[in-house]
Amino acid sequence: MADQTGDKQSTTRNDLRSALIIVAAFAAIAAVFGVSALAYALLQDGGDEDDGALRAVIVDQLDQTHPNESFRTEVTATLEGAGYEVDYVPGEDVTVEYYRSLPEGDYDIVLLRAHVAQAGASDGESTLAELFTNEPFSLAAHEFEREQGYLGRVAYLDEAEDPNAPSWFAIGPAFVANRMRGSFDGSTVVMMGCSGLFSEQMAEAFIRRGADAFVSWDDLVSATHTDAATESLVENVVVEGLSVADATEATMGELGPDPYYESTMLSYPPEE
Repeated sequence: MADQTGDKQSTTRNDLRSALIIVAAFAAIAAVFGVSALAYALLQDGGDEDDGALRAVIVDQLDQTHPNESFRTEVTATLEGAGYEVDYVPGEDVTVEYYRSLPEGDYDIVLLRAHVAQAGASDGESTLAELFTNEPFSLAAHEFEREQGYLGRVAYLDEAEDPNAPSWFAIGPAFVANRMRGSFDGSTVVMMGCSGLFSEQMAEAFIRRGADAFVSWDDLVSATHTDAATESLVENVVVEGLSVADATEATMGELGPDPYYESTMLSYPPEE
């Protein structure tokens, strides 16, 4: 009787052990299929961080001096209608650090509605474009980058001769090429302010930073004209489906040069 009881207990333990092994195996299989199903669902629903969405940004440094709510509204509506997610950056947020991080935004279209100054290059012979921030200039800030020529000091035209007038940090081509973080990864960059293509240095810096195309003006331009021209340019690109070079040419055909300064919107690199 004792031996039979022991055999029954041994059989019961073995059966229980087998049952537990089977349950564990089914649990493992279920977990694998569950993870696979979750991964598939995330990919199908855009759970991947790079979901392929089109993105654009309006960097509105000019809203501090030349606000234009209609421009923002119209361009945003055009872009959103074409499937873009649109970010808006008000002038108060346009600082040196913001520009430094701009490539990390993963934007397809970058609209820089900002003042641009013509400044003498370090070679003393050529002229380059410097893009305004709204960060007040200070000798206590960004010392290394000031000393290395990555940042400039700019003032508005009507105050440039006054040594006591407010001044602001500005970024030059060397800052774009060497001090920004990340890559524009095929972006179209539109520098809406004056003289962005007075020379090709700023355009080349953005191209080296990963942009595919750069659009700007070859001389001074009024805020009213660049706003209208950029609205047309965006529509020609995202609605009409034109290349950046063709869209720029079409925009100039529609609106012509700036009526006061006679500047022309150009694209870079030029088509061969």
